[in-house]
Amino acid sequence: MITDIEDYFIKGCGRCERFATPDCSTRRWAGGLEALRSVCREAGLTETVKWGHPCYMHAGRNIAIIGAFRGDFRLSFFNAALMKDSEGVLERQGQNTRHNDMIRFRDNSQVEQMRLVIRSYLAEAMGYAEAGIKPVKEDHALELPDELAEALDHDPELAEAFHRLTPGRQKSYVINISSAKASATRFARIEKFRPKILAGKGALDR
Repeated sequence: MITDIEDYFIKGCGRCERFATPDCSTRRWAGGLEALRSVCREAGLTETVKWGHPCYMHAGRNIAIIGAFRGDFRLSFFNAALMKDSEGVLERQGQNTRHNDMIRFRDNSQVEQMRLVIRSYLAEAMGYAEAGIKPVKEDHALELPDELAEALDHDPELAEAFHRLTPGRQKSYVINISSAKASATRFARIEKFRPKILAGKGALDR
């Protein structure tokens, strides 16, 4: 998985066998991804790499993350429950996503066409970060650590696999990840566990 932001736009995220090949999804959407990157940077967001993808931050909070898939590319918003979606452009990433949280693009030219809308949505999210406003926590049968909830919200493949696990296996990951005191350690454990979750195994399974 990449750690250098430039690698994403040249080679991909590094999470599958198509990394650094012409078949990588980032190659198909290169123009649109660069345009999205430009909009985010022009908005004054800080560019980082998280989960192998370009992540944009403001006021110490994650604001949005870019992703490329075979059939589309996306700009996904953190804390999506706060977003008003005044233009009705947000969609859910999958059936397990709780809120409409992403703008989906199926053509590279769409980013330029929606530039003003994207800037408006980014400004809204940045305003919440500056004001320290967070979504009201929802009740769930299993309380997920924030880092795991974020990973599931922004990794559809991982989310679907996690929600297919038995309650006991889900709990094994929650306990293991929550036991780490540092947020960076929790994120590292999630990345380490990802292959096991995709394989349908619990944290203690071999």
